[in-house]
Amino acid sequence: MPVAPVLILLGPPGAGKGTQARMLEEDFGLIQLSTGDLLRAAVAAGTEAGRKAKAVMEAGQLVSDDIVLAILKDRMAEPDVAKGIILDGFPRTRAQAAALDALLAEAGRKVTAAVSLEVDDAAMVARVAGRFTCATCGEGYHDQFKQPAHAGTCDKCGGTEFKRRADDNAETVSERLKAYHAQTAPLIAHYETKGVLHRVDAMGSIAGIRAALAEVLGRVTA
Repeated sequence: MPVAPVLILLGPPGAGKGTQARMLEEDFGLIQLSTGDLLRAAVAAGTEAGRKAKAVMEAGQLVSDDIVLAILKDRMAEPDVAKGIILDGFPRTRAQAAALDALLAEAGRKVTAAVSLEVDDAAMVARVAGRFTCATCGEGYHDQFKQPAHAGTCDKCGGTEFKRRADDNAETVSERLKAYHAQTAPLIAHYETKGVLHRVDAMGSIAGIRAALAEVLGRVTA
């Protein structure tokens, strides 16, 4: 029986990681694991790792890699991830990547592919600064690239309330891009050394990027 794929999406804010992860879920039955969502779910469920995370967050501190990995390990043991997973937002550093490799090895698995969504920084500032989402279902939109079919109404759920992230502005995005490049350059080298890095031009259309990712996944799981 083939081992379920483990796919990592690397890319700066606005590269389309969330959008493409949802499409990979639809196309291949993979499950997107976002560390932010996992933390919130573990806290809400009151798991051991969730209780530790809650205490740290309530103290105003950053959740440690060990806690994140414990929550990820719990989630990967659930049956719905049998077809494979997409990691979004983790790992962010070489140390986290090494810890993830060890966690996967315990389960007889490894990273199947790490995909770097390659973008132009100046274009990313414009792309991120125009983002907004449906306040009801979270569907993403953009001032320039993806307006709702009917102005003021979400295409997905019919909601009429929308919101923007406070940090989706040009100055903040520029700083987040600098931080991304500083942290992720070593991470890209880590996966390149392992022979699992794939680069995808993320400046094209959503459909074009979707096709490129499908081609990568098809190759690595053949």
